[in-house]
Amino acid sequence: MALVILVRNIFLKDISEITIKTEILRILLCLCCMTNVTAQTDDEVLNTPRYSQHSNQVVSYSSDFFSAYQPNTALDIVQSLPGFQINDGSNLRGFSGAAGNVLINGRRPSSKQDTLSAILTRIPASYVESIDLYKGQVGDIDLQGQTVVANIILLNDVDAAIRWQASLRKNFNNSQLGPGVEVSLSDRWNDVDYNAGISFRINPRNYRGPENVFDGIGVKTSTSSEQFFRDTKNGEINLISSTDIQQFLVRFNTRLGYLNTDSYVNSNRDFYLPVLSSQYERVGRNSTSRDIELGMDLERALSDSLFGKIILLYFARNNDTNSDQVVRDVEDDAVTLFKKSLGETDTRESIGRLEFDWTGIASHVIQANFEVAYNSVTGSLKQTENTGLGRMDVVVPGANTSVQETRWDILLQDTWNNESIVFNYGFGIEQSKISSQGDDDRIRNFTFLKPHAQLTYAIRKNLQLRLRFEREVAQLDFNDFISTSVFEDDDLALGNIELIPEKKWSSQVSLERRFGNLGVITLTGFYHAIDDIQDLLPVSDEFEVAGNIGDGERWGVEMENTIPLGWLGLANSRLDIKARWQDSSVIDPVTGLKRIFSGKAGFGSSSSIPFRDDTDEFEYIFDVAYRQDFDLQMISWGWDLAERGKRILFKVNELDVVDEGELELNTFIETTRWLNIKFRLEAQNILNLAEERNRTLFINTRNVVLNNIDRLEIRSRTKGFRLFLALSGTY
Repeated sequence: MALVILVRNIFLKDISEITIKTEILRILLCLCCMTNVTAQTDDEVLNTPRYSQHSNQVVSYSSDFFSAYQPNTALDIVQSLPGFQINDGSNLRGFSGAAGNVLINGRRPSSKQDTLSAILTRIPASYVESIDLYKGQVGDIDLQGQTVVANIILLNDVDAAIRWQASLRKNFNNSQLGPGVEVSLSDRWNDVDYNAGISFRINPRNYRGPENVFDGIGVKTSTSSEQFFRDTKNGEINLISSTDIQQFLVRFNTRLGYLNTDSYVNSNRDFYLPVLSSQYERVGRNSTSRDIELGMDLERALSDSLFGKIILLYFARNNDTNSDQVVRDVEDDAVTLFKKSLGETDTRESIGRLEFDWTGIASHVIQANFEVAYNSVTGSLKQTENTGLGRMDVVVPGANTSVQETRWDILLQDTWNNESIVFNYGFGIEQSKISSQGDDDRIRNFTFLKPHAQLTYAIRKNLQLRLRFEREVAQLDFNDFISTSVFEDDDLALGNIELIPEKKWSSQVSLERRFGNLGVITLTGFYHAIDDIQDLLPVSDEFEVAGNIGDGERWGVEMENTIPLGWLGLANSRLDIKARWQDSSVIDPVTGLKRIFSGKAGFGSSSSIPFRDDTDEFEYIFDVAYRQDFDLQMISWGWDLAERGKRILFKVNELDVVDEGELELNTFIETTRWLNIKFRLEAQNILNLAEERNRTLFINTRNVVLNNIDRLEIRSRTKGFRLFLALSGTY
């Protein structure tokens, strides 16, 4: 009843943020009091025949194991796996580098832009028969660099199903609502199995806070009140189909995507020095992208011991960006600066891939993969500026550039399995040709050797040791070759046609211990020796580019736990803990001293703190999530608490530090009691997380010496307390 009243008040009445938080706390207290009310105990739930470990490398869960979690989609089921977190893919090159850690009927989807999470969202939970968790090489499954993989096994001959979700998000930093709708159909037409989906979301965000500016000796020179607004509209149409044609299994994947982002920052600034004055500034940006992805794969058994597969993939995206900056003197009511830029980027990727698996030798699986790819990006930018003397064209170096890459690689590997020990080893070679046209035409050729080895040792049935050593080549972001304007910081992000891929020797050791059917503790240590680190490379005393700054290293530890809490009297509950600490070292190209790797500056667009982000650097991160399920009442609730360390960007004459040094607290309650519909209410960012950005600008190049600091900008923004309501079901 409290849930119904709260929802009614939120979306039908004008209710304060304080009142909402009070109501949420009341609900949490009520739920805590329900802990021992007719809920099944952990032993009763976990001792039912829904879990089995039938080898040292495979743990199986039937669909009944997840029934208490009220899953609506295959993604809900995967996210409930003990000691497992989904990975949609990495930033490695090609198709294999984009492969995540989830299989569907033993196969990976032949797509890169249509992520695993999105695909699993469109599969009804009722289609899932079981999930096998592979903790080492099993049969001819290609782990493609993953140490643990989940294989979703779907039922055969299921009825047609329509899966739907309608959602509404409200951010109390503004009065706007963010609606969303998703619909997918799974069915069989003649001999073709297909899944078709359509989705559309509107997600407004509003960050608020002050910015104070100090001079080099710490005297405040100005203060401003800032409001950052971003309105994102995202739509997708997806189709996945498969059929048998003679002895071939043929699958098609299609994705059409649309993304529009409209954002602006309004600043009302008061200057104290050198004279009292006021200024209004507005920086706006509108970006629209349209993309298409087409994929097809054919597979068949070529003999009793040889299996073959062909993958074809094509992706294209067009992005248009319009940016403007207006500065107005409040007292004179006159525009003192007007900037405008129009940019366009076209991206293309084509991939052809052959995969062969041979099992002709007992206890061995030999695999050979051949891949060829073509990537291209073309960018153009027109910029004008008016300081009161008339409009003038501004030439941005490297803004009009075209880059192409032709690449092929070969991988040969063998897996030896003797039950308690699984050893996978292989060797790959890659040849790449990158050419660019624009301000400076260039052709470069690269050859990369990529050996790897992975050992999985089952010390005993519930205790496993995993070792991995691999040479990895990072995926280039071709947008780094093209220059863009950053009006908000009065800066340029210059492109660099000399950029080359980062390489690293990656070593990892993991120890996993399972307790009963639910408890899992996994500890991982890692070390990366990196060549040609991609960071910010100085090109003058004022500007830097995305470039390679030399060699360095990264090391750290990671922990993933799933802990049942029945022993504390919290019936049918679990605690999932994820934590990582890392450090790094590289010689700074500006100061010549050792420092950590650069992270990302600015405020992220994510609605919550992401645990995995391979493109970012921070010292630590943790996420603690609690969940409790009441089977008879058909109600579940929980909370999660997350925090991560600072992100530092080392520029040539600037030090940019983003600090999210506050806890983010979220909670949810969900039920399937009415109309076979799942109601889920989330309270997000309850503590109203504040992000702080400290930007130190130096008179000369970045060096903390006496009289070298020009000014210090300290900006603080709150994301706002949010409520998210979702209704979903399957028919």
